[in-house]
Amino acid sequence: MGGAILFLAQAAVSRVLPPSPANPTADGLRLESFAYPFPAQLLKVTSQQQELEMAFMELKPPPETKEIGVVLLLHGKNFSGAYWEQTAISLRRTGYRVIIPDQIGFGKSSKPTGYQFSFHQLATHTLELLRNRGVTRAHVVGHSMGGMLATRFALMFPAFTRSLTLVNPIGLEDWSAKGVPYRTADALFQDELQQTAEKIRAYQQNNYYGGGWRPDYDRWVEMPVTFTRSAEHARVAWVQALISEMIYTQPVVYEFNQLKMPTLLIIGQRDRTAPGRELAPEAMRKALGNYPELGSKIAATIPQAKLVPLDGVGHVPHIEAFSRFITPLQEFLGSASDDVTTP
Repeated sequence: MGGAILFLAQAAVSRVLPPSPANPTADGLRLESFAYPFPAQLLKVTSQQQELEMAFMELKPPPETKEIGVVLLLHGKNFSGAYWEQTAISLRRTGYRVIIPDQIGFGKSSKPTGYQFSFHQLATHTLELLRNRGVTRAHVVGHSMGGMLATRFALMFPAFTRSLTLVNPIGLEDWSAKGVPYRTADALFQDELQQTAEKIRAYQQNNYYGGGWRPDYDRWVEMPVTFTRSAEHARVAWVQALISEMIYTQPVVYEFNQLKMPTLLIIGQRDRTAPGRELAPEAMRKALGNYPELGSKIAATIPQAKLVPLDGVGHVPHIEAFSRFITPLQEFLGSASDDVTTP
């Protein structure tokens, strides 16, 4: 699947990335040695006086299947669009057109170091991508940090948001208000520089999968490890530090009640993700990242919310328990669909 080359009519799409080499000799800023499940295309964006490239994948329904809508899949901080593979295939078979961006700073997209990261800015780039692809309305799905971005997108561009799905989103609480101290980008940068394969695997095993592990999880360790092998690892580490600072300082929790579109929350009940938990006062730590409690609380504040709790599932339901994740997502999208059409 990853080896196909597409020829695009839109002039704004600069090029299609070639397939990853079978035997890469070096790793770089754009996951050159990490194969994506579908052809990655690049959209040129001009932002903050810089020429940047936003990578994305796009799937259309099979020729014999009528298109019933567009689904936008937004990734989390420790991932890229590649981990939506199984979800995208399932949605495509149902008749959805699927668009999967790598946000600026992630995956195969540009890694600008002199850049003011904000969810507003990333949402604006995402809208630019949809417009470039001729999309006027989409079902927006976001996981983890992508849930914060999806929420911001829906608040900024409600006319483009047919429905909103939040999959174990971070940002259901304000960590600062709960005792997590602020850390500068410089301090976060030092943390990022210390990342290793062993540390990344241990973090995911303990925080995402409840101490368990399966061979298919290895791929989502290899992806960030690719950056640590790059001669430009420091550049990626700085970008990730800026993104971490953005997550901490730009809460969305106070605005969930303003969402007017149908909203689905899929919440793995074992999840206890809370950035900076280890820095909070000891008495506060256990209260952070209580997803069963947070999911119920936030669902009650959103006018058209539906909550689907997944018992025994952690932070990444679409990887850990795909069949239990995709069924409620497909049912929700079907109930929220209307006569969405695209050129």
